[in-house]
Amino acid sequence: MVTVRTDVFKLGDKFATMLGDEVKVGQAAPDFSCVVTGWAGVNPLLESKGKVVILSAVPSLDTDVCDRETRRFNVEASSLSEDIIIYTISTDFPMAQKRWCGAAGVDKVKVVSDVIETDFGLKYGVLIKDRRYLRRSVFIVGRDGNLVYVNYLPTLGEEPNYDEVIAAAKAALT
Repeated sequence: MVTVRTDVFKLGDKFATMLGDEVKVGQAAPDFSCVVTGWAGVNPLLESKGKVVILSAVPSLDTDVCDRETRRFNVEASSLSEDIIIYTISTDFPMAQKRWCGAAGVDKVKVVSDVIETDFGLKYGVLIKDRRYLRRSVFIVGRDGNLVYVNYLPTLGEEPNYDEVIAAAKAALT
């Protein structure tokens, strides 16, 4: 049964209906499946096992804030250890993600879609039922598969503290 929360996040001046439970630092990162170009299934945590994983959830790559955030993480990724993998997750269609990545020159961040089953959105408590897209948030999964950083942004228009995220990911390497 999916948890329904109606008092934790606002869209404008009204509370949105959020689906799923929020995750917390220290707990095992929930496994999830998404799709990539061609609709192939992918399990980001399984394919990145043993590495530090940054999961950046965004509503849509075709919005200004999500565009800036994903481009910024792409720049950061180019100077990080190969043991840190960054995923951007949205409910955009995979072909739209591919088009956007090509136009934006994003090639270091792995972009995956939660559009079919919203598995990620439900398991991390970021699916906004009213709009069927994800609440902006950032999670870091340590090498052991446990969450070492969790940040649910208070509004869709607020960007994460990139320096804080990158520092937490680097700290999780040790």
